[in-house]
Amino acid sequence: MDGLPVAGVDVGGPKKGFHAVLLREGAIASDGIRHSVSAKEIAAWCRDRRALVIGVDAPCRFRAAGGEARLAERELMRERMACFVTPTLEKARTQPSGFYDWMLNGAELYRELERSHALFAGGAWRAGRPICFETFPHAIACALAGRRLPASEKRVARRNLLNNAGIDVSKLPNLDYLDAALCAFAASYLAIGSFKLYGDLEGGLIVVPKLR
Repeated sequence: MDGLPVAGVDVGGPKKGFHAVLLREGAIASDGIRHSVSAKEIAAWCRDRRALVIGVDAPCRFRAAGGEARLAERELMRERMACFVTPTLEKARTQPSGFYDWMLNGAELYRELERSHALFAGGAWRAGRPICFETFPHAIACALAGRRLPASEKRVARRNLLNNAGIDVSKLPNLDYLDAALCAFAASYLAIGSFKLYGDLEGGLIVVPKLR
């Protein structure tokens, strides 16, 4: 997988937008960081850099009407990893506070990415096939650390974990870029077939690296 370009995207609300990081050969590429409030621009940026595997920190599916939390979220919580519970699409759209706007932003990004990158459906990745997938920076950080990490220490812990993984964190000015880099790190592990899955196809799969 030497030289395989992979990307990660941290998703925020309409004002905050998207932060993306591209890794080549396990390092941040010279043109490997980007911010935009446009999902279309971020998807095009990933395509232009020929990222084959793209990890996204946002739900790839909304909860089914009348259903409980997505299986992936229930499985994460059983491992004592706190996470947002994804609502139905209707609730996300009608929430007066706009709390779920970042999830709607994520849904728009998946729509743009899936023009060229199929949503990962499990199994072994077929080399050369462009895919995107859902991942979760807190779970990635816990996998890197080999233990459950307190969310209160995430900024320092994630910076240290990426640095120990050989990624130059001096190029990442804020937590959003750190999270995007973690998503790209997960993409590199999916590409080599070393990952753990949470959830199912109906509710959406969350991919987390499994260190050998």
